[in-house]
Amino acid sequence: MQYNPEDILPTISTDCVIFGLDQGKLKVLLTRRAIAPKKGGWALLGGFVLKHEDLETAARRTLKEISGMSDVYMEQVHSFGQVGRFPNRRVITVAYYALINYTLENLKPGPDSSDVRWFEINEVPELVFDHRYILDTTLAYLQSRVRTEPIGFELLPAKFTLTQLQGLYEAVLGTNFDTRNFRKKLLKMNLLIPLEESQTGVAHRAARLYSFNNDIYQKLKAKGFSFEL
Repeated sequence: MQYNPEDILPTISTDCVIFGLDQGKLKVLLTRRAIAPKKGGWALLGGFVLKHEDLETAARRTLKEISGMSDVYMEQVHSFGQVGRFPNRRVITVAYYALINYTLENLKPGPDSSDVRWFEINEVPELVFDHRYILDTTLAYLQSRVRTEPIGFELLPAKFTLTQLQGLYEAVLGTNFDTRNFRKKLLKMNLLIPLEESQTGVAHRAARLYSFNNDIYQKLKAKGFSFEL
């Protein structure tokens, strides 16, 4: 969607670091710029803030325009305002990260881009401006957050196996957990609901499915419970 230049704040932008999980691999959604400066370069999803918007509204608008998604977990990370981070003029950007279910459906380039694509976190191409620094800063923030808040469940389907859950945390944190200890610790928190369902369509023995009970978590949190891995 094109916007009237008079409605745009040309010195304030938002950049969205959008994470998804695909077959146990953490990925980030990038877009290829179709305009100068840095035309043809890969970038985080972002854009300038409109005069009538607050920052999170602008970030969510960008996400919806490109992915079609609106009801997703999003959190502000940091502001980036180094002199010279954007050519020709001073631009301050505020970074957000979003956790979404990995999908190839409904993805479409934004108004100033020619392509949008998922990349594995360890195979990200060279990024424009200071977007690599923003990505690294945001990933480090996410890694600290998933250890103290159960936000990682946002990357999983509503019903999941314990193997999928462990794979999620290993992908985000870039480490391996002892399977027995990991499961014992998670189950002891009483945040998982064992379902009377198992995987379907798998060649191996079907594993039991679980769901995350956010209501229980919120009640425990109010009493001083601390989620920690």
